[in-house]
Amino acid sequence: MATPRSSAGHLLELIRTGRARTRGELQRVTGLSRSTVGQRLDQLFAAGWLRAVPGSHSDGGRPSALLEFDDRHAVVLAADLDATRARAAVLDLAGGVLAGHSEDLPVEEGPERVLDRLAVRFAGLLETAGTVPEAVCGVGLALPGPVDTSSGRVVRPPVMPGWDGHPIPERMRHRLNLRAGVDAAVPVLPGNGADLAALGEQRASFPDCPAFVLVKVSDGIGAGVVVEGRIFRGVDGGAGDLGHIRLHDRPDVRCACGSYGCLAAVAGGRALAGRLSAIGVPAASGADVRARLDAGCPDAGRLAREAGRRCGEVLVTVVTLLNPGVLMIAGDLAETHFVTGVRELLYRRAPPRVTRDLQIVTSGLGGHAALAGAATTVVEHVYAPDQADARLAARPRPVTGGGA
Repeated sequence: MATPRSSAGHLLELIRTGRARTRGELQRVTGLSRSTVGQRLDQLFAAGWLRAVPGSHSDGGRPSALLEFDDRHAVVLAADLDATRARAAVLDLAGGVLAGHSEDLPVEEGPERVLDRLAVRFAGLLETAGTVPEAVCGVGLALPGPVDTSSGRVVRPPVMPGWDGHPIPERMRHRLNLRAGVDAAVPVLPGNGADLAALGEQRASFPDCPAFVLVKVSDGIGAGVVVEGRIFRGVDGGAGDLGHIRLHDRPDVRCACGSYGCLAAVAGGRALAGRLSAIGVPAASGADVRARLDAGCPDAGRLAREAGRRCGEVLVTVVTLLNPGVLMIAGDLAETHFVTGVRELLYRRAPPRVTRDLQIVTSGLGGHAALAGAATTVVEHVYAPDQADARLAARPRPVTGGGA
């Protein structure tokens, strides 16, 4: 029996992550014989998971074929749910969007209505992308609340009434079966939206950063932390719930979670919208605040900068504790006066040692970040060595000598 480090699934992992690109490199890394490597690769080529492309040799000898993970042989369905909006997409296995759609879809409408709507949208997007339901290898869902990834259920979400403990994976699989014919074995992997955005951004722009923090500021405020390339989720998915840290001097402000003084209730996009409306500048959401900022509204700029400072008060503790290399501000209030306020507070109050090598940046992927992170999570789950080997074991054995 193949050991975990010599199985076909392990070879696929080496190729997919770029640690081995040729048959010779696979032999050197694994210690396997040429014939055994060939047998493992036959399985992977037969499954359609690999492709071979021409290589080159600087010594003028016969070039070795380079082995690549075929990121077009299957697709991922992904959705990013905010408090009031939803983005849905069909992506290839490299995270490229093949078809996408954004619409108003408040999570407060409840899991049945929202997930049913997503299933319908996914079916239409598969058709738009020119692919078939059988090509779907997994579904990733970014949600605006803490998610216990072992069960795929949200845990006491502050802004998702009716979702606590709901069997999201089972419901989504059921609706996709009815609407799109997707096999029930296809995994559905919910995750926190800020976590998945952090993963997507870190992999895309800062893959070598050992400690990465993303703060998403839209209607609410949340954070995602990636340490050594992996999302840090805490005990039950609640890590990064930045918006519900209480500010000591605002006990008069009631949050949607029921508590008083939460950062999100003071400095989140919806809170700023309420303050703008109170002074005669109509706004109902973080997106509306961003529109006012883009239009040059001075009151919006002033309030956004103040909100950034309040967020910065909390982030001083975060960066001092985690010592990240990158702090990224994302969401509706990225690239606005909000970021200026964060920088002012951090550089004034955080220890110089902590800020010396800290990069404070804004989102590179924008609204695509959580979708990219959701797709990455699905791919890394589906093609992990043990999962890949289990899927290969269920396939007919390939004929020796095929592929590449």
